[in-house]
Amino acid sequence: MEDLRPALYLFPSNLSEAPVSDVLPPVNIELISGVKHFIVENVRTARRFLKKCTRDINIDELSFTVLNVNTDVVDIPSLLAPLEQGHDVGVISEAGCPAVADPGALVVAEAHRRGFRVVPLVGPSSILLSLMGSGFNGQSFTFLGYLPIHAAERTAALKQMHTDIMRNNRTQIFIETPYRNNKLIADIIAALPAATRLCVATDLTGPGQRITTLTLAQWRRQQLDYDKIPAIFLLYK
Repeated sequence: MEDLRPALYLFPSNLSEAPVSDVLPPVNIELISGVKHFIVENVRTARRFLKKCTRDINIDELSFTVLNVNTDVVDIPSLLAPLEQGHDVGVISEAGCPAVADPGALVVAEAHRRGFRVVPLVGPSSILLSLMGSGFNGQSFTFLGYLPIHAAERTAALKQMHTDIMRNNRTQIFIETPYRNNKLIADIIAALPAATRLCVATDLTGPGQRITTLTLAQWRRQQLDYDKIPAIFLLYK
């Protein structure tokens, strides 16, 4: 029997400027068109995404509440008020899949605690897409988010990642603020053995998508410029 209870829908959003119809299945567009209440990481980004999903949507009829890294955990239950009133609620991340390396996980956990229906939907994840395209171990991997900024701490984190790769055969995945991408690559080359492989993936799902996997010895000879380009990085042996 179909579950007709109101649901917390987890709507993946676009990673690039590619048309939404190229990266999201039609069912996502159909469902998102019927939701009036949204929990979002950024209201402006969410509005723009919804307009890309369907031109016919009336943004002024929708309600938006913000859930980001600055949200106090005591405010999480109030975000689900529309569900209590019998309305569906959609969660939209800044980019990619909500609740994966994303504060949306907090509201999903609260929904489960209170017995609400949770419906994750298919869509692009930079973590999985870059892993798929890297040629690295997809059976065992870890996502580390941002690395430390300070040089000594960053070097220690990189060496710990290399230890994990060699000891546990685990792919390491991480990100950086785009304007520090070139510096990060240089730091990786300086800190780790030349045979270590680094994958850098940019503009995933977009027309400029580029996924490059090379040893650090090969990266040292490259002239590629990743300055100010959103990227995701992966390390493996």
